[in-house]
Amino acid sequence: MLNRIPSLTYTADDAPVSSRIRARLRRAGQPFRANDNIAAFVEDGELDELRLEVEKRMEEVLGALVIDTENDHNTAGTARRVAKMFLDEVFAGRYRDAPPVTSFPNVSQLNELMIVGPITVRSACSHHLCPIMGKIWIGVLPNTDADLIGLSKYARLCDWIMSRPQIQEEAAIMLADELERRIRPDGLAIVMEADHFCMHWRGVKDEKPVMTTSIMRGAFLENDALRREFLELRNRDRQ
Repeated sequence: MLNRIPSLTYTADDAPVSSRIRARLRRAGQPFRANDNIAAFVEDGELDELRLEVEKRMEEVLGALVIDTENDHNTAGTARRVAKMFLDEVFAGRYRDAPPVTSFPNVSQLNELMIVGPITVRSACSHHLCPIMGKIWIGVLPNTDADLIGLSKYARLCDWIMSRPQIQEEAAIMLADELERRIRPDGLAIVMEADHFCMHWRGVKDEKPVMTTSIMRGAFLENDALRREFLELRNRDRQ
């Protein structure tokens, strides 16, 4: 038998909270793919309900794996822990709003290359939900008329984007889009280097492969010398 967990609270039409949220998304024509943010469609108190629903369904998965959670002390609370981990930690970027990012004017009219990194990032492969662990370097050529953001804000935005089931290529593009929208630089460069545990833990079980993704926009795409300077400085950080 499966562990007993608290009953889910349904609305009058007896729809679980995931169905209610999904219905709102569909009515609005909004996608809800693994790496989409759906925070605007989750109402107050519904994350608690969703966490409970995920717990119940995870308990069913453990039962389908023929794990006796009722008599196994090691897995007695696993469903609850996994539900909390998914919603509040590793996939939190789907369910919470973007972090507040205070910008300030470029009073000194800075227009020289800035590099932020390496920033440690953690995500999960959307194919197998295995960890992706890596680092990101961000190169910015500021626009003298645009705003700047503090260094810690780059890390906060990285965490918000990466805390979703992803594939690395799309994650880097999403981060680039978000940064361009916020700081409107003359040039933006992103290099992400990561280990994929779907390669280490399953399949070929190869410990060595590392995936590197490069995004170059604006001046970094047009100016070979600027691109080389960024990549050389980034490579120096890796040594």
